[in-house]
Amino acid sequence: MRKKIVITLCLAVIALYFFSTFAVADEIKPIQLPAPQMDGGKPLMQALKDRRTSRDFSAEKLSLQTLSNLLWAAGGVNREDSGKRTAPTARDWREIDIYVAMQEGLFLYDPSANLLKPVLSEDIREMTGKQPFVKEAPVNLIFVANYSRMGGAGDEDKRFYAATDTGYISQNIYLFCASEGLATVVRGYVDREALAKKMNLAQDQAVTLAQTVGYPKK
Repeated sequence: MRKKIVITLCLAVIALYFFSTFAVADEIKPIQLPAPQMDGGKPLMQALKDRRTSRDFSAEKLSLQTLSNLLWAAGGVNREDSGKRTAPTARDWREIDIYVAMQEGLFLYDPSANLLKPVLSEDIREMTGKQPFVKEAPVNLIFVANYSRMGGAGDEDKRFYAATDTGYISQNIYLFCASEGLATVVRGYVDREALAKKMNLAQDQAVTLAQTVGYPKK
């Protein structure tokens, strides 16, 4: 009897292990984004006029099409022959990665494939900032500098250019949101050390800023 109980418990543990493994794998599949729509929207001067910061967000999710358009505007490929992006970077280092924190989990945007690569199956939106709205807004973007891509630059130059290049991406997002009637706010009030640890960033990576995007609360 005791032997049967032990065997039954072992089988249950094995079954639970495989179930958990497949469940987690199922939760963090890559998301292929639809091709970005590059027409429509407001004229540039109108978008500049309407550009603003907002901290009032609806919990309504963004469609995959809107998310694709947003990420392409932020730092997508706009010259297929060279792979260059919508936002400039010093010496074309392309050192800023865009992570996307949503209810479904944390993803890394791959501009070349227009793909969201899974990083964590956990909802970490609350860790992306210290303001209460971040845990309810549908999308929190996290900008991460990868200093290993920045050649022989000194530490001071790396920090300076990574900050500058993050600013270009953030402004692209502001203008896209103004054009599409979305709300956004760029945020520096972030526990960068805790967030980097949660994201499993390498020693030569650093969180620069975060930016929340969503529909305005009505």
